[in-house]
Amino acid sequence: MHLSKRALMGGMLALPALSRVVAAVPGRFADRDYDRAIVIDGLGGLADPYGKEGDPRFSLRAWTELKQSGVTAIHCTVNEVGNDPDVAEKTLRNISSLEQAITDNTDMLCRATSAADIRAAKAAGKVALFYGFQDTSAIGADLSRIDLYHGLGVRIIQLTYNKRNLSGDGSLEAANAGLSDLGRQTIEAIEAHRILLDLSHGGQRTVAEAIAHAKRPPIISHSGCRALNDNPRNIPDAEMKALADKGGVFGIYYMPFLAANSKPTREDLLRHFEHALQVCGEDHIAIGTDGMIFKTVIDDTARAAQRKFYEERARKGIAAPGEGPDVFNIVADYDSNMRFRMLADDLAARGWPAARIEKLLGGNLMRLYREAWGA
Repeated sequence: MHLSKRALMGGMLALPALSRVVAAVPGRFADRDYDRAIVIDGLGGLADPYGKEGDPRFSLRAWTELKQSGVTAIHCTVNEVGNDPDVAEKTLRNISSLEQAITDNTDMLCRATSAADIRAAKAAGKVALFYGFQDTSAIGADLSRIDLYHGLGVRIIQLTYNKRNLSGDGSLEAANAGLSDLGRQTIEAIEAHRILLDLSHGGQRTVAEAIAHAKRPPIISHSGCRALNDNPRNIPDAEMKALADKGGVFGIYYMPFLAANSKPTREDLLRHFEHALQVCGEDHIAIGTDGMIFKTVIDDTARAAQRKFYEERARKGIAAPGEGPDVFNIVADYDSNMRFRMLADDLAARGWPAARIEKLLGGNLMRLYREAWGA
């Protein structure tokens, strides 16, 4: 989960986008196109790595780097994952914390519940945050809770996490038992509330059966291509194609699961995007980094935190193959606040046309969000 444990912090600045001060170079994605594009992290997070603990304002350095990144909107996870008995209570606290962070930084941030809100954030020079779940354990069998969470701003709900819940099997369940009857009812309730159904972290049968049962286009917001690395967190071609055929969108993450050695390179990431293009088509691919915007500082403190994080996930049984006490959730070659611009340039150099890159950066997600949430 990617909620800041530090209050968000600094002031709204009249900062030029970094792309404006870089000279045009053949093979690069054009500055004017990047400045115009709506850039969305389809599953990410926002925390200030430079601010002072307890300061409710976003720091000047973080805001500068965030503006330079060009990101328009970020899908933030607000629920607590897993089947612990207090997940609903923790989820409500998470939503409250993020609401307060936005309130403390309304000159920089806004909450989005519609595609129009994202467009308005772009026009105002703000970053829109929209809320999602990575599990339905905070809903369980009480489907009336979906109405409550919708009222609190939740617009994306992922059916399962890595393990089994009442809706179905996650990606790490060996039984691969698929959807439960309650899972089918949960999908229907999610769609009835105009919430976008997310199938990331699902077991293969759960994903296939959910796509078949859904009446609206769903999303897999953050995953990779299993044909390129046989990891349970990645999705087979058949389900990727079924998702696209249903009108959905497949988001690629910047995560260790892209490569068998858990150390994906620039080339690994680009191969996943190009494979997804071949399987899904250019109207059905997106970015969902499953990470933060800023460069990762890897020092002794970070190593200790990663070790603790992994050990807790392993204890709960939710650590996927490829995770480890010394494995950071990054693609080192793109570990920069400019990761979206870098990707656009690399794809342009590989011959991707500008219109296709704009779809990948956010155009395809905007189309899907309009269909799910309304204009």
